[in-house]
Amino acid sequence: MQKRLLFLTVTLIIVILIIPALLVAFQTDPSPQSASASTVRQVNSTANKDSSPVIRVYLTHEKRVEEVPLESYIRGVVASEMPVNFHVEALKAQALAARTYIIDRLVKKDFSDMSRWGKAAESAVVTDTVQHQVYSTDQQLQKKWGTNYKNNIKKIDEAVRATRGKIITYKGKPIYAAFFSTSNGRTENSEDYFSAKYPYLRSVDSSWDQQSPKYEGVKTLRLDDLTRKLQKKTGKSIALPTSSGQRMMQVLERTSGNRISRIQIGDQKFTGREVREALQLPSSDFSWEIKGKKVVVKTRGYGHGVGMSQWGANLMAQQGKKVTEIVQHYYQGVKVQKVQLTISERG
Repeated sequence: MQKRLLFLTVTLIIVILIIPALLVAFQTDPSPQSASASTVRQVNSTANKDSSPVIRVYLTHEKRVEEVPLESYIRGVVASEMPVNFHVEALKAQALAARTYIIDRLVKKDFSDMSRWGKAAESAVVTDTVQHQVYSTDQQLQKKWGTNYKNNIKKIDEAVRATRGKIITYKGKPIYAAFFSTSNGRTENSEDYFSAKYPYLRSVDSSWDQQSPKYEGVKTLRLDDLTRKLQKKTGKSIALPTSSGQRMMQVLERTSGNRISRIQIGDQKFTGREVREALQLPSSDFSWEIKGKKVVVKTRGYGHGVGMSQWGANLMAQQGKKVTEIVQHYYQGVKVQKVQLTISERG
């Protein structure tokens, strides 16, 4: 009797240990440009009837959590992050980036940043904001598009279906799929804007972005507003020279992507990112002209410049490039891989 009880106990322990070992297996895409190796990583989410993840999204305006199947979530992101009139190959690239982002987030299981939106958000894995990925519900899209909803959602669904189950990987792991609107002619090395260096987020040519309507911008500020905003953002007290002139602002260093890395304004030094964010400029590639007590700032590009240029992707697609070519241009050395998901509850 004791031997039988011991056997049952050991068997039960083995079952408890093995069943929750739920994995994400990255398999090679059948295309010739896909990965040739596979890797296995853990993932955490909720399961639906077809064993694909259900993403818990915190809707910030409604202050509630919505559960949505993975591919429906990707649909809502693509429809929100990229203009629907873009070429379908560009929309496919956006779908791959969106799916890669959320899968990487599930794999890492770090949702600690959700607490900043309050207690109600803590059970979710992502918000509907630019802090993660902009996401719209189907009801919001119907309201936004009106009578064009049917045709628009059909196009978005085509892009999502064409990439279903696929993500972008580097050495078998999901990448940080950064993207932005429009480059200044080149993309940026990740470490030149963000703190981390990623081998696949390198500065590459995107000179065709000059055709984007967001390529150039102009913003006029009062000098005292400029210094006030910079002081508020950085905590640095700025003393401007008594005699005005162009040399009160001097570029000290530029990045590989030809954006401003370091700049001196008055007696203080700043990063290009600090100036961009403080003054809410479209880009950290900017020039200026001082006119009396005002500064006219001219910018090139729109966004941080790291990863995939959305307008660049669209223009590449119009030139006949396919989704894999677009992705592998903006993310160097990556593969497009099929991912099979077996999901566990969020712990």
